[in-house]
This record gives sequence, structure tokens and C-alpha cells, in this order.
Amino acid sequence: MARSVPLKVGMVSLGCAKNLVDSEIMLALLRRQGFELTPEPQQAQVIIVNTCGFVEDAKQESIETILELARLKEKGSLQRLVVAGCMVQRYARELAAEIPEIDAFVGLDELEAVVAAVSGSRGRDQLPDQRASLRLYDHSYPRLLATGGVYAYLKVAEGCNNPCAFCHIPRMRGPFRSRTVASLVAEAQALERAGVRELVLVAQDTTRYGEDLGMGRQGLRVLLEALLAETSVPWIRFLYAYPATLDEGVLALMAQNRRLVPYLDIPLQHASRKVLKLMQRGGDACSFQELIARGRAVVPDLAVRTTFIVGFPGEGEEEFAELLSFVEEVGFDHLGVFAYSFQEENPGAHLGDPVPQEVKEARREKLLALQRRLSRKRLKRLLGQEREVLVEGPSPDHPWVMAGRLSTQAPEVDGMVYLSGAAVAPGDFVRVRLVKATDYDLMGEVVEVVSRQEKKAPLRLPVAAR
Repeated sequence: MARSVPLKVGMVSLGCAKNLVDSEIMLALLRRQGFELTPEPQQAQVIIVNTCGFVEDAKQESIETILELARLKEKGSLQRLVVAGCMVQRYARELAAEIPEIDAFVGLDELEAVVAAVSGSRGRDQLPDQRASLRLYDHSYPRLLATGGVYAYLKVAEGCNNPCAFCHIPRMRGPFRSRTVASLVAEAQALERAGVRELVLVAQDTTRYGEDLGMGRQGLRVLLEALLAETSVPWIRFLYAYPATLDEGVLALMAQNRRLVPYLDIPLQHASRKVLKLMQRGGDACSFQELIARGRAVVPDLAVRTTFIVGFPGEGEEEFAELLSFVEEVGFDHLGVFAYSFQEENPGAHLGDPVPQEVKEARREKLLALQRRLSRKRLKRLLGQEREVLVEGPSPDHPWVMAGRLSTQAPEVDGMVYLSGAAVAPGDFVRVRLVKATDYDLMGEVVEVVSRQEKKAPLRLPVAAR
């Protein structure tokens, strides 16, 4: 419970956008109870670490962050350390045994418990149920946006049913379960009233949205049509399309309505049929290439993003060469690469981890080097053109320079457009003449302001750098 002199609470949110939405709910609940929020860990009396447990590196980052913040308790500035998120859902007992500095835990199904955890009425002996998560938080829960208010994530579903051999998310986040269209429209309308200019739909498998509600393969299309009809948010984007569940009618909708931005994030994970079979995923280089070609035919300026895993068991030099050839032929606009992270919890753990780490890293760098060359080549084709850009705000790296994104650039994961010329503000849409390209970013001169951000954007949520 809140005090007459409110506790100062800080948050470090790790991992994916879906985890960030949970962080936003927790801090909104705390603010509602009168706690003071701060982005500076050194000023906080209580800190919450919202952990990620997706891969070994993410787990290690979570542990290192917890230990680093625990040192603030030794200095006396920090009174309580609360840990939440995926690692708590799966490893709360281990964390309690190994890190005595942790004062309380909050599981995925009990975000409301963050108030008791912060105030001190919930102790470290109250561990969450470590079975897979089953809750589904809807629009009735408050949020404070960590994104600055120009864009916001809309979590359309929770959990996952896919049996991918490299992922144990279903063991933490539970089975796939969709929110209702009405709930999502209500939240989207609230975000629009608050000034949000771009909605980014996320889930573990966004293209499976509505399947569990009896909507078949058309669920995502139905949801997108409802959001387009019942809001006026200028940009709507969805991430993480599973190739086997993508309703290509969504692409036709994208071509018809420019508010649904021409962007397809479709994590393919590999191109070799041998490796994909071991990953327990369908498709191959040929079927993927045909799917992307159909998408580009329907949406001529479609930007395609994907992610790949290198070094998975069964990937030899021949399979990696097939992947390189596939990337060269398709020419992705954006691409992420992960080195396979072996974990005993993975469904494919029985395959072992035969590819040496140095080989994984070498393959990852080789694939990224190829993508840098392809990306720079694609971006150079845009030079001299005028494009619409959504202004996000000062560049994180160069705060004296304003930056924004094309509709073909998703927040946080893709490149940006650095702006010069007329004064602009976060949330403005501006027409920009593109004048320079680097590997992933563009630089442009503002030609005109197309649309000013007139509504008051939500206050930036105090979340420490992730």
C-alpha cells in the first residue's frame, strides 16, 4: 500500500515487446496506488526486474541485472528488489535459493501482486505457481507506455501452441489464447485518445489470432478490419507472422488500406528443409520464396523482415550455404540472426548441441555481413525520393538530432531516418527527401509537415534502459 511519503520505484524491463506490455501494466498498477516512479535505479527505493528466459543469453542478462541491482542494497540506497517475468514463472525456486537479495517474486499470472511485492506485504517465501501461465490480461488493466507515446504495442494473444524444438516459451507462457476483438478495439481506442500514432500488434504467433475463438485462419484479418474501421490510428502494424498460419488475405487488405503499413515480419528460422524438420517447423526455401513473391506481387512496396537461427543441430556447411543463397536471392529488407542457444528445457534438447560456439558465431557474422551489403544496396535505391516519416523524437545516440521511421521500418528492431531541416516534434508525420544511406539507416531533409501531433501523448513510463 502507498505511504504518505511514497516509495520511489524503478523498473528494468528485459526481453521482448510482449514482456514490455506486462511491465507497463505493473507500473500503471503501482502509480494507481500512489507510488512514485523513477527511471534512475540509484534513486529508487524499490526496483522491479521483469526478466526474460527465452534463450541462454537472455537468462544470463536477467541474472546479471539482478545481481548488479542487488549491489545497490549493499550500499543502502535500495530497500527491496522484486523479480518478475518469464524466469520467475519457470525458475522462481532456483532464484530464491541462489539469490537471497531478492525480496519478492511476481509470476506471469499475478501482475497485480506487484503492489504487495513493492510495499513489502509479500515476502520471498510466496512463490508463484510454476506451471505454465494461463491468465489473459485485457483492456480493463491500466498501462503506462514505455515507448514515449508515439507508438504502442497491442498484445493480441498470449502463449503459443507451436512445437518449435528451439523454444520453451509454451512451458512458461502457456497455450495460445486470444483476446476478444471487442477488448482489443477498446484498448486501441484508448491508446488513440492518448495520442498514439502507431499500433504494433504482437503475440507469440500473431497470425494464429482468433483460432481458439472459432475464427479459423481469418482471425487476424477480422481483427485488422475492426481496428481499421473503429479507430483512426494512422499506422497499424503486426509482427511475428508464422508462415504456416499466414492468411494471405491480410496482404490484400494491406494493399487496399494504406493505414495497414506495407510490412511483413515473418520469422522463418532457416531455409534448409533438413534443419527446419529438426526444428519441427514446416516449409523450405522454395515455399518461403514463393510466399514472399506472392506478398510482393500483391503489395508492391512490401518490406519483409525475418529472423534466422544458425548453428542448430543438423546445420552443416551445406545447409548454411543453402541459407546464404536463400537470403541473397530473396533480398530481405530487414534481418535478424541468432546463434542457437541450447537449453535443457527446449523440446529439441535431445538433439544435443553439436555445432561449436565459435562456428555459430562465425556463421552469424557471415550472414549479418551479407545482410549489411544487401540492406545498404536496397536503401541507396531510395535516395532522392520523398517519403513520409513518423517522427519518434531525439535519436538515442545523438539527442540533438531528431529521428523517425518509414512505414517499412518497425520500432526498435529496424533502422531509422535521421532528420534535418524544419523543426519537428514526436508524433508528427513529415515528408522527407532521402539524401544519404548507411548499412541500415537513412538521412533526410524535411520537406513539409504533413500532420502535427495534436493530442497530448502519454507520459513516458519511467523504465530503465534495457
